[in-house]
Formats: sequence, structure tokens, C-alpha cells
Amino acid sequence: MPRSFDDARHWADLGTALFVKAAGLDEAGLGAPSALPEWNRKQLVAHVAANADALGNLVHWAATGEPTPMYSSPEERSAGIETGARLPAAELTAWLRRSADRLAAGMDALDAAQWQTPVLTAQGRTVPATELPWMRSREVCVHAIDLGTGLSFADLPDDFLTALCDDVVGKRGKAPGPALLLTAPDARWELPGEGEPVDVTGSLPDITAYLTGRVGDVGGAPAPALGPWL
Repeated sequence: MPRSFDDARHWADLGTALFVKAAGLDEAGLGAPSALPEWNRKQLVAHVAANADALGNLVHWAATGEPTPMYSSPEERSAGIETGARLPAAELTAWLRRSADRLAAGMDALDAAQWQTPVLTAQGRTVPATELPWMRSREVCVHAIDLGTGLSFADLPDDFLTALCDDVVGKRGKAPGPALLLTAPDARWELPGEGEPVDVTGSLPDITAYLTGRVGDVGGAPAPALGPWL
């Protein structure tokens, strides 16, 4: 079943709560490595806080009709993350909560017509503002796991995982990579690509972790290597 706007708003709220709770660490805890190569937890928290501010720019665009890009440049985006990562833990988590609350309030204030406003993502895609909750839910839910505090894809709702797999397969299908037949207990995806399709079977959380590049095997069995997703 295709994801709905209400689904995405619910997942954005859920993922935000999970991320904020997981990020509630002391200085040493936030300074430790995350599950993402070459990123510590402070960098990841700063990234998610900056993402809320950036999506808030698109909410402003939808609310006013004034074109407001997510970031002024890739360099500005990177600099914001690094600056945030140097903040003391208490200041960084305060920014995280403040930016999340501001984004949620901005979304709550949009009316039906404003939600239909076309806006431009950081990847250069023009989408209606109704896509913003999905963009946020994907960010906070996946990165809550990337913090490496014990959460896994099994802690996320099955309907979100299915929607995320749909999204990733759609994106990966437009880029070079191996052909795959991915099977979970109640779902199946065909990923076009190079060579004969390889069967990859596992639980829905395992398939999601593999498709998003978080693991290199499924159910203990090695799976074909995948390139970047986003």
C-alpha cells in the first residue's frame, strides 16, 4: 500500500522522538563514533538538527511563496554540521530539540493549499511540500539507528520499513548496480540492474538495513555490494 501523507507525518513525529531520546547523551557519549563511517555522534546530531532547519526553509517557501532553498550551498551545509559538532553536548542537543520543534510547528501551520506548493530539494528535485514529512521521517528514523545506541530497524514500524524499501528501490533502480530479487515475509521487490538477478531473502528489518547500505549481508549470508543510496 502506498504511503500516505498522514503516515509520513506520524513517522516524522515517531522518528524525531526516537532520535532525540537516543541523542540524550553526555559529552563523552556524543563524542563517540556513530555507526556511520568517519562520523561521530556529534556530527550526526548536528546533521539532523541542520536538516530540520533546512526543511524549515522549505516550509517557509510553502507558507509564503518566497523561494527559500534548503541550503545556500553544499559548503554552507557542511560548515553548519562541523560548527554544530563542536558545540558542547548540552548546546547541541538543545539545538536539536529547538529545530525539531520549530519544524513541527511550521508544518502544523500550513493549510491544504500551502501543502501543494512546489519546492526544491537539496538534490535538485521539485516536489510538492507534502513530501517534506516523508523526507524528515526518513532522516530521523534511519539516523536514530545510525547513532549506534542500541536501536535497530526492528524498532521501527513495518509500514515505515516497507515505504522506505519502496523509496530506496526506486532510487537505486535509476543508478548502476546489481539486479536483485528482494524477499521479506510479506513483501517483495525487484531491483533492475546488471547481470542475472540475485535472490536476497530475509526479515523486513534485515532487507531494509541492507538496501540502505547499513549492512553487507542479509540473514548472515553475504549479499551483492551496493553503491550509495542518497
